[in-house]
Formats: sequence, C-alpha cells, structure tokens
Amino acid sequence: MANSSCVTEFLLLGFSSLGELQLVLFVVFLCLYLIILSGNITIISVIRLDRSLHTPMYFFLCVLSTSEIFYTIVILPKMLINLLSALRTLSFMSCATQMFFFLGFAITNCLLLGVMGYDRYAAICWPLHYPILMSWKACGQLAATCIVSGFLLSLEGTTLVFSLPFCGSNKINHYFCDISPVIRLACAETYINELVIFIFGVLVLIVPLIFICISYGFIVHTILKIPSAEGKQKAFSTCASHLIVVIVHYGCASFVYLRPSAKYTSDKDRLVTVTYTIITPLLNPVVYSLRNKDVQLAIQKMIGKTGFPLKTL
Repeated sequence: MANSSCVTEFLLLGFSSLGELQLVLFVVFLCLYLIILSGNITIISVIRLDRSLHTPMYFFLCVLSTSEIFYTIVILPKMLINLLSALRTLSFMSCATQMFFFLGFAITNCLLLGVMGYDRYAAICWPLHYPILMSWKACGQLAATCIVSGFLLSLEGTTLVFSLPFCGSNKINHYFCDISPVIRLACAETYINELVIFIFGVLVLIVPLIFICISYGFIVHTILKIPSAEGKQKAFSTCASHLIVVIVHYGCASFVYLRPSAKYTSDKDRLVTVTYTIITPLLNPVVYSLRNKDVQLAIQKMIGKTGFPLKTL
C-alpha cells in the first residue's frame, strides 16, 4: 500500500469501442429512458388517484415502480452523457455512491418481487385470510423491510469493494460502476471479498427465487382445483405478469452476479446488464399494468376519454 499510487477517479469505457454507433445508442436509450419514466410515473399516479386500485397488489407495484424510477436515474443519465462525451471520468467517491444506490434499489426490487409472489400466494391460496395476512400494516412493514434490507446489504457490498486498494488501471470496462468490472481493478487479493459478495448474491437472488417457486407451486395446485375454465384463466392471468418480470430480472442478474469476477466478459455482460437495467424497468409498466384492464380503466377515467386507444395495448 505504501508504494502504490492510489486511484482517485475512474474512466468508464462504456460503449466507446462502437465509435459513431454511440449516437444511435444515445437516441435509442434516451427514448427508452423517457418511456420508463413516463410509464412508471403513470402507474404510480393512477394507483394513487384511483381508490379501486388501493389493494396490496397495486401497493407493492407502486413501490416497485418508484424503486425502478430511482434505479434507472442512478445509471442512465450518466450513461447518456458518456455516449456523447469524450470525458467519461467519475471520481472515486462518485463511483462508490453510484454502486451503493444501484445495488440498493436493485436488491430492493429483488426482495419486492419475492413479496409480490407471497401476495399472490396469499390471495389465491388463502382468500378468506387474505385481508388479515396482507393488512395495510403488514404491507407497510414488508415494503419497509425490503427497502432497509436492500440498502443495508448494498452498503456492505459497496464497502467490501471499495475497501480494497486501487493502484493500477482506472479503466472500468462497463457503462457504470458495477461490482465485477470495478473489483477486477483492485491490486490486492479479492477472494474473501468476492466470496462474501457471492453469499450476499445467493441470499438476494436464489433464496427469494426459491420462495417464489414454492409459492407458485401452491398457487398452481390451488388453481387446478378451480372447477371453471374462466376462473382458472383469471387466476393464471394475475400471476403471468409477475412471472415474466421474475424470469427476466432474476435470470439476468444471476448470470452476472453469481460468478467470480474473473469470469466477467465485458461485451456479453454489458448486453445482459442492459437487459435488467433498461428492459426490466420498461417491462414493469407494460407487462404488469398497461395490459391490465383495471389499470386501463383507471387511466381512461383519469384522462376522461373512454375511447382512448389504450384498449389496443
């Protein structure tokens, strides 16, 4: 440490290897970013204004949409600036701050998806006990637990990364300060740090995923007992959106984070990371709500136009 020249700032390489294609990416990502913001803000506004949507399912969706907005704000504005700028530097503290908030909101989203799976389980398998199991007090406590746990784990993970000495290259082969590309720049043994981070990854990704799978096992068992085909279809439809988001989010996140940093491959991992930093937040308002008849009706009532082309969405 005494002989090392400490890194004070990092250089985000991002998509610099693509040359003039960066301008095209800027336009594409800017459009997606605006859609993410407008879609999630619409969902939050509609749920807050329409009393018929004041249920646990939509409460958690509102919390998830809020988290998704901040999740993308942490990453996308800086990425968009870097696509147009030759100056892609980020101070040591700014990099650590970005990682802390990114991980905090990402972990919160993972935990919220697990809680939303439990909500569907309680609604379908225990309908008579549902008002007690998912009371507003219980919903508030579950949401608060997800947020607090997410940022506590994020603080620990960020500390494990930035407590390492950085005395060599400062070039991060990524478009934001993510764990694997940053920890690879450390000029010290990272095995213990990576092992602890891996254990955190298992707790955040695998444990909730197992919980969701078990919940849906009971849900399917209960749905198959429903005598009418219409009843079965209605029950399955309330779960389908959640399952789509779970598969995309957990699948991509597990591919990136449940591996040693030595297995990091910049091009492939950047593509996968784009999926859960941009596509997943984009899927939430579309898959979860804008194709939901209750939400469509609420939006139509809010804007006062019953013939609005949302019916075609």
